[in-house]
This record gives sequence, structure tokens and C-alpha cells, in this order.
Amino acid sequence: MSVNGHSSNFNREGSAGDTEGGETRPLLGNGSVQTRATGASFASSVFNLMNAIMGSGILGLAYAMSNTGIVGFCILLILVSSLAAYSIHLLLKLCDQTGINSYEDLGGKALKKTGKVLVGIAILIQNIGAMSSYLFILKSELPAAINSFLSTEDTGNAWYEDGRLLLILVTVCVVLPLSMFPKIGFLGYTSSLAFLFMLYFAVVIVVKKWSIPCPLPHNATTLSGNLKISNVSDSECTPKLFIVSIKSAYAIPTMAFSFLCHTAILPIYCELERPTKSRMQSVSNISIGLSFVLYLISAVFGYLTFYNHVESELLLGYDAYLPRDIMVMTVRLAILLSVLLTVPLIHFPARKAVILLLYGGRDFSWLIHIISTLTILSVVLLLAIFVPDLKNVFGVVGSTTSSCLLFVFPGIFYLKISGQPLRSADCVGAILLVVFGLIMGVISLSVIIVTWVKS
Repeated sequence: MSVNGHSSNFNREGSAGDTEGGETRPLLGNGSVQTRATGASFASSVFNLMNAIMGSGILGLAYAMSNTGIVGFCILLILVSSLAAYSIHLLLKLCDQTGINSYEDLGGKALKKTGKVLVGIAILIQNIGAMSSYLFILKSELPAAINSFLSTEDTGNAWYEDGRLLLILVTVCVVLPLSMFPKIGFLGYTSSLAFLFMLYFAVVIVVKKWSIPCPLPHNATTLSGNLKISNVSDSECTPKLFIVSIKSAYAIPTMAFSFLCHTAILPIYCELERPTKSRMQSVSNISIGLSFVLYLISAVFGYLTFYNHVESELLLGYDAYLPRDIMVMTVRLAILLSVLLTVPLIHFPARKAVILLLYGGRDFSWLIHIISTLTILSVVLLLAIFVPDLKNVFGVVGSTTSSCLLFVFPGIFYLKISGQPLRSADCVGAILLVVFGLIMGVISLSVIIVTWVKS
């Protein structure tokens, strides 16, 4: 399971030249031919990019739909996914023009050292937010998973019902040792299961829509032991097409968080077999399209199960009504296993960004390696423990770093590097991309902060 926009295994410089008419044509537009051993197939590249796209965001999209309505959600999801595909188009054009195959180096090319630092900071914050969202899932889902496998009804407030304690134990005993490895390539193979887990998740959400009646059962007890009074009328079982409220501000940031894969695009392009811009654009379009379908199915059926009672972390909603359901138990276990093995994977580019920003990417040092690892994991753990709601992670990270990496940076970099006239179609598109990203980010973050202050 690879977090949205966080690729950690694609770092090779090699890129294959394409052959036409007996001549070798370079992938990148710098006039030099680079070689590599073997290219990744088209299907493999689609799979890798989907792993980079799909992650914890899928758990928050049903909540976003409950705050925007079905039609409003669909419009926003189409808009964000289309803009994501277009910003990828701009990055690929820059890749061909400059020969650069990393997001940070594009920032350096466009805005000198400032651009490289800004991209590094954005990637660091994005990865910290992603890791926090994954550990938050562990904190909320692990007690439920343990309880569901135990036969006793009254556990007497056992220690394993404390999500924070379990999170600390899992982080120290599993995540920290795995994150300490200087190289962690073997964990990359576990990410190949991500799509299967997400597919199974979507299937379970669809199937269980008919297992929970509407109106929801009264007086269901939640995981925390509180009594959840569900005085739901039949009218509330009618799906809303458009909803506008202060909570709608979380919708677009959550979607931006869910479609961010831009740091993985250029490295995957360089590893593609017979790499051309149009071929890689097809890879990204198919990956985004398939992710769009899974996101939409999960959001629609999650919303049609709970309506305006959707939890910000979708799986939590099933605890009160299907506490020992086999399918829910297995999908929870799959998600937990995937999350557990993905956090160390995401940690690596975050640590790389820290070392690059603070130490200039100097030669490997165990002291710097250990200090950076402990510092990052400590920050992530504190965020996961004290953040009360997953929507807060999606909202803040999505409206800041996700909007920058998805919309603002690609547009600015294209305008600075391409050399095209401002009236050209792509320059106009780049300007609109930057404007949309800034407006969306500022408005969403402002509304979220105002909501916090009021509450």
C-alpha cells in the first residue's frame, strides 16, 4: 500500500532510448542517450503508479461525500482528478525538455535553491502527514481488530483497548526497527499488494451496504463504549445531491491528498519500457482513471450505508453495527497489515528530504541517520496520538502541501522553464492550475482553522 504521492523506491537515473528507423532516440530532451538494463512494462508502470496514488485517502472520501452530496462530490472528484492528470502532463513536458527526472531538481531548475528547498519541505510535510494518517488508522483500527477476534464480550477495559498504547508499542517494536535500515528495498515488494487490498476494501463496502439497515439501529454502542443514539428518520435515508456547509471545506483537500502521486511520476517515466511522453501520459491517465473508479465506488456505497452519519475514517462506522462480521474483520486486518508495512516505506523519502535540507545530502552517517529517523518518527507519533480526527490530517495537509505539489508547483515550474509564450494553451492552463491551487488551499485552510477556533 503506497501513500498518495509518495514513491520511495524509484531513484535510478537510467532511462531507455526509443528506437525509430534504426536510430536511438533519447527519452529526455537533453540530447544525451541514457541506458538501463530493463524497462518496466506498461502494465507494471500502471500498477506502480496506482500504488503511489491509492492510500489512506480512500477511508475519508465517503465522509467528504456526506458533506458535499453525491452530485457535488462527483463534480469535485472529476475536477481534481482531471487537474491532476493535466499537471502530470506539464511535468512530463518539462522532463522531456530538461532531462530532469526528479521533482526536487525541477524546483531547483525553476527557482534555484529556493525552489529545491520548497519542494523538499512540501514533500517532507506531505510524507509526515501521510505517515500520521496511517498511524492514526492503526490507533483507531487496532483495538477494534483485536476486540473482533476475541470471544469475550466484557474485557473490563483491557490494555489492548487503548489505541494510543498499542500505537506506541507497534511503532517502537515494528515501525522503528524497519525504518532504521539504510536500505529497505525488500519492503517495496509488499506495496504490490496495495491494489488488491484497495479492491477488496471497495468490494466489502459495496457488499455491506445491504447488511446495515436504514434508518440505522437505535442505541448502538460505539467502539469507545459511548452510546450512539441514532434517531434517524426515513427522510434521512434519502441521499442528498448537493450539500454546502462549513464541513465541505474538507472535501477538496481530501481529494487532493488522495490523488497526489507527482513525486513518483518522473522516476516511473524513466523506468518505463519504450518511454515516450504520450505513453507515460497513457499510464498516468489509466492509473488515475482506475483509482477514480475505486474511490467513487467506495465513497458512494460508504455514504449510502451511513448517509450523514459517516465517520471521517470509514471503517469505524461498521464497528457499532457489524462488530464481528468476517468480511469487515478481514478487510480491517488487510488494511492494518498494509499500513504497518507502508509507514517505514514512506519514512525513507521523508528522511532523505530532512538530510538534504539540513545537511546538504552529505555522505552516509549513522549518527545523522539515527537522529533523523528518531526525530521524524517522534513527530509523526505525536501527531497520530493527539490529532483527534483523521479529517484534520487530510484537511490541513491536503490544503497546503498537497495543493502545492498537485497544482501550484507544476504550474509555476512550467511557466518558468518551458519558455513558451504566455498565450499558449499550456501556459494558460498552468496559470489556471496555479490560481485554482492557491484559491482552493487558502479557502480550505482558512475555513478549517475557523472551525477549530469555534470548536
